[in-house]
Amino acid sequence: MEITLKGDKDIESIPSLKDKALRINLNENIYGTFSEIGAGQETVRQFFRAGGGSGTIAKAMSAYDKDFSDAIYGIEDDKRYVTEARLRKMLDHEINLIEQRITRDKHPHKMFFSYANTVATIDFAKKYKGHGWVGIKYQVDASQDEYNEIVLHIRFKENDARLQQETLGKLGTNLIYGAFYKYNQPRKLLRYLYDHLDKDQLEIDTINFSGPVFKDVDNRLMSLQLVKNGMTDAVMFAPDGNNVLPARVLYKRNILTLRGSFRPVTKVNMDMYKKSLDMFLKENKVDEDKTQVIFEITLSNLRAEGEIDEQDFMDRAKLLCSLGQTVLISNFQEYYKLVEYFSQYSKARMGLAMGVNNLVDIFDEKYYRHLSGGILEAFGKLFFKDLRVYLYPMENEDGTLTTSDNLKVHPRMKELYKFFKYNGKVVDITDYDPSTLTIFSRKVLSMINKGEDGWQKMLPEGVSKLIMEKSLFGCETEEVTNRS
Repeated sequence: MEITLKGDKDIESIPSLKDKALRINLNENIYGTFSEIGAGQETVRQFFRAGGGSGTIAKAMSAYDKDFSDAIYGIEDDKRYVTEARLRKMLDHEINLIEQRITRDKHPHKMFFSYANTVATIDFAKKYKGHGWVGIKYQVDASQDEYNEIVLHIRFKENDARLQQETLGKLGTNLIYGAFYKYNQPRKLLRYLYDHLDKDQLEIDTINFSGPVFKDVDNRLMSLQLVKNGMTDAVMFAPDGNNVLPARVLYKRNILTLRGSFRPVTKVNMDMYKKSLDMFLKENKVDEDKTQVIFEITLSNLRAEGEIDEQDFMDRAKLLCSLGQTVLISNFQEYYKLVEYFSQYSKARMGLAMGVNNLVDIFDEKYYRHLSGGILEAFGKLFFKDLRVYLYPMENEDGTLTTSDNLKVHPRMKELYKFFKYNGKVVDITDYDPSTLTIFSRKVLSMINKGEDGWQKMLPEGVSKLIMEKSLFGCETEEVTNRS
């Protein structure tokens, strides 16, 4: 049975789960193992039910007992089981066993795979909905020694363990089918993970592709697809360009965040970052060894000129990664949503570094009309947490400065602003670099696009060279020749 899906440009038929499993089972060259920890053998059940699995399913196991699981896969350094490290150990271990036990002489065309998941479903108190790691390590060419991998992290949204198990089984079937039959279309593979599923059932907040068939896939771009497709509200990637689990980076951390377009990242962005970090580290309850700085770009920033320009996004990402920064792409237009998101992972002190215009926008009531409690509800969520705003000054046309002492908010908001200012929730960055105050990303971008000179000195060391070498933001390559 197939379901017809009407897309933007065409009509596609979504195979049923049974048809997907059956197509895998009837491919005489696909052969592998299923290892599932924490929610029963929900994925392999789909393949057993479809029929014809005797030539595909080499082994199915559920090392549910922790001691038994440790005996097979070893003990993790952090003694945890629902981790990426555990999943990768499972994938590697099972592939090694297949290669040891099945000879290539007898099966020269077999494409080996190992599917695994390690999950924790909802607890009895229903305070914790559960999460897990799911992955597949596999071949699409039996003659290649190097394997391909797709590894993803999920968060359950349903409130019943049985429903979560069924959801996991559907996701696993979609992943295995996509891995073998849609690997040359990774964006479609990503979307098809939700076949026969709803986004109210499951969130995918991290995914990484690796191996020969994905050599041209940039995981930063795939992480952007997760947010664009509504699979999650935020994704994070590390300086090396790989997606990282936000929970792992943020757990019990002091978090300092800078939001911006970073198009491109300029000296004023880096001065704001360095000076606010200096102030943040001097705060009580802030431990330098447990502090994480996040550069955040919102989807609204990426859509500043209409549709998201993926090349433009990649240009920004490459520059921030080259500066060693961890980047968050989010769907949080309002700051209070960002703080709520961080609060899932940490109750420690947090900081937001921003310019004057950003703070004025925070006190604009129009952004909170959708809330029953309006701006007061938003501010309760924003400032109720242990949070402080570090305000970077703005130089006016007449040479004067706007700081927290003289910025103008709407008259109705004046007393509310004074309250937060008086209680130390808003503090000025005073040790700023005056020479950066007249630098604006949009001005730099305009100069780059027009082929004008002089923009290089407005950027951090090494950034202008990278822009010219990689022709980022439309920078003409002849500029490199002229200056070399």
